[in-house]
Parts: sequence; C-alpha cells; structure tokens
Amino acid sequence: MGLLSRMTTIFKSKMGRLLDNAEDPRETLDYSYEKQVELVRNVKRGIVEVVTSKRRLQLQAERARQSLVKLDGQARQALEAGREDLARIALQRKQAILYEIEGLDTQIAGMEQEQQKLTVAEARLGAKVDAFRAKKETIKAQYSAAEAQVRIGEALGGISEEMAEVGMAVERAENKTEQMRARAGAIDALAAEGVLDDPTLPSDTLDAELRKISTSRTVETELEAMKRQLGPAPQRQLGSGS
Repeated sequence: MGLLSRMTTIFKSKMGRLLDNAEDPRETLDYSYEKQVELVRNVKRGIVEVVTSKRRLQLQAERARQSLVKLDGQARQALEAGREDLARIALQRKQAILYEIEGLDTQIAGMEQEQQKLTVAEARLGAKVDAFRAKKETIKAQYSAAEAQVRIGEALGGISEEMAEVGMAVERAENKTEQMRARAGAIDALAAEGVLDDPTLPSDTLDAELRKISTSRTVETELEAMKRQLGPAPQRQLGSGS
C-alpha cells in the first residue's frame, strides 16, 4: 500500500507538471468567464420563469375574484326566488373561491419575494462577472506581455550564443590570416636574399656561365699586363729590324 501510494503521488505530481506546462492561463480565464456568464443567464431565466408563474397566478386570482361577484349575484337571485338551497350552494362556492384566492395570494406573495431575491442575486452576480471580466483581461494582457518578453529574451540569448560562435570564427580567421601573412613575408624575404633560385635554370649551366665570365676577365687582365711589359707595338717592330 505504501509503494502504491507513493507511485500514485508521483504520477499525480508528474501529470500536474505536464498539465501546468500545457495550460494556457488565458484560455482558462476565458473558460471561467464563459461559465460565469452562463450562470448569470440561468439566473435571468429563473427570474423570467418566476415572473411568468406569478403572472399566471395573478390572472387566476383575478378570474376567481370576478367569479365572486357572479356567485354573490346568483345567491341573491336564488333567495329572491325562494330557492334558499341554491343560494346556499352559491355561497358555498363563494367561500371555496375565497379560500382559493387566499392561497393564490400567498403563492403570489412568495413568488414576489423569490423574484426580488433572484433579481438581487442576478445584479450581484452580474457585477462580480463584470469585475472578473475586467480582471481577466488585465491578467491576459500582463501574461501576453510577459510571454513576449520571454520570447524576446530567448531570442536575445540565441543571438548572444550565435554572436559568440561568430566571434570565435572571426578570431580563428584572423589568426589564420596573420599566419598566412607571416608566411608570405618570409617567402618575400628569402626571395630578396636570393635564397630561392629559379628552378627553371639548371645549376650546371649557371656555373658554366660564371666560369666563362671569370676566365674572360682573367685573360683580359693577363693580356693587358703583357702589353705593358712589351711596350708599344711600333717600337717592338723597329727593334727587331735593326
């Protein structure tokens, strides 16, 4: 029994939370207002029924009073005709109708009191329903405003998270850009220092060309030195002829 009771309590608790999450207080307030309005309508219908019944009794009492005059006249006519027995019957009917009228008047008075009570109750209930309607509209407006604020807050929270991710992506892009710029600067420096040669030019051809230039310079230097040692060309020829 203890375990079953605990399970029942847990189930009710969970169902209560589910219903609370699924419940829209605005719909609940509107439903409550409609039920109260229906109660007011029922009270008004009750008042109409009481008034109708009272009016029916009043008409019945009025007809009974009219018959009293007739019975009284019939009793007088019977006495004048020497028919005391008929006069007695007419007066007996008159007394019965008087009792009936008395009962009708009592019922009419009771219905008037009931009508007054229902009228007062309807007025009070109507005032309460009007006050509830104003209050529910205020609560609905406040709830809608709070709901809008929650949606805005959630949207702002989502934007903040997205902006944080965007900021991290921007930071990564900036870091990669700086790394790429650093590599480009290093390559430029190496190219300026001549470290990076043209791969299309073979290395042996370059060496051969450099050797040709060096050899040519050496030959020219030695040739000039020999010319200075031998002197001008015409003097060398005269000396050899003599």
